[in-house]
Amino acid sequence: MAHLVKFLTFLLSLTLFHTFQLVQSQFSPHHDSRSFNVLNYGAVGDGFSDDSKAFNDAWEDTCNYIGSQSTMEIPQGRTFLLQPVEFHGPCKSKKILLSINGNLIAPEAPYQWKCKEDHCHKWIEFAHINGLYIDGPGTLDGQGPSWWSLNCKKYKNACLKRPRGVVISHSSNVHISNIMVKDSPNFQMSLEDSKWVFVKKLTITADGDSPNTDGIHIQRSQNVFVYNSNIRTGDDCISIGDGSKYVNISRISCGPGHGISIGSLGRYGTKETVENVVVRDCTFRETTNGVRIKTWQTDALEIKNVMYNHIHGTSIKKPFVQLLCSKSVPCKEIFMNDINIHDEEEEMRNRKSLSHHDHHPLAECINVTGESNGVMKPKLACLESRRH
Repeated sequence: MAHLVKFLTFLLSLTLFHTFQLVQSQFSPHHDSRSFNVLNYGAVGDGFSDDSKAFNDAWEDTCNYIGSQSTMEIPQGRTFLLQPVEFHGPCKSKKILLSINGNLIAPEAPYQWKCKEDHCHKWIEFAHINGLYIDGPGTLDGQGPSWWSLNCKKYKNACLKRPRGVVISHSSNVHISNIMVKDSPNFQMSLEDSKWVFVKKLTITADGDSPNTDGIHIQRSQNVFVYNSNIRTGDDCISIGDGSKYVNISRISCGPGHGISIGSLGRYGTKETVENVVVRDCTFRETTNGVRIKTWQTDALEIKNVMYNHIHGTSIKKPFVQLLCSKSVPCKEIFMNDINIHDEEEEMRNRKSLSHHDHHPLAECINVTGESNGVMKPKLACLESRRH
């Protein structure tokens, strides 16, 4: 319990820091600010012309402007076709705002993508930036269906290099809000090697049967807040990978998708850790999984201090809660409070005494220590109950 109190105290300090940042950003004067509209750099915005160069040129001026704030404007009522682009810093302005009011689309067919050395790892990347603000209400469409429908036996290399949609890497003080990210060939959004990242009010969508299309993937990052967002994908709504710590996920509507997952970790035997994660006030809607921790059987990993609080909704596939940890290094300090995930259709079939029964367990919990409290549906025998 002492670990839990210490953890919650730290989360409170993070929340206060976030509030201070928001107030400071709202009332800081921007007397020396400037805007850079992509149309002034030759962007067409007809959905067919390649506007990549215009965007790169606008970014160069936005990033190199010396002042309190510089804004790269993407106007509404236009659709801009972009090849893979890299918006890199460090930048000279204290605050970089990307105002996305129009729509961005990737090339439709895989063969139309122009990638460096034929490696299409990502579509839009922001890297090495301190003080990045990305705001909508525009849509970023990765045009994934043509990638998903590839015959992977025939086009194995293309399937292996499906690009991620929006990538944030090696950056800090990043704020992303009010945009839609849809149909990226791979992960919709990836937060990598970054700190103090705030993601809110996003809509993220991909077909329910699209492969490996995690909504938001978090990797080697710390102090990450993801909240007030709707995510519907073919894979995890949110996945948390190696090196992630102090991650707070709240008020997420997830489904369809595979739920919210930590892992998988330890596959290649290298040291991997995830710690101090909170998932709270989330709703699952017909997910194929619910809450998951996935690790390989190795001693080169550590998962600790993870809390799930007020997680409700429906799943169409058992188990609804799956905590699978390593025998040599169990997951520890796992806390669950008020969990209610169920299958409405199965409950209806059972009430009608229909012959079909799914004998898979409602929950799996292996090599885990921790506590549970409040309503627990399904129950987890591995957690010590604190309900009175």
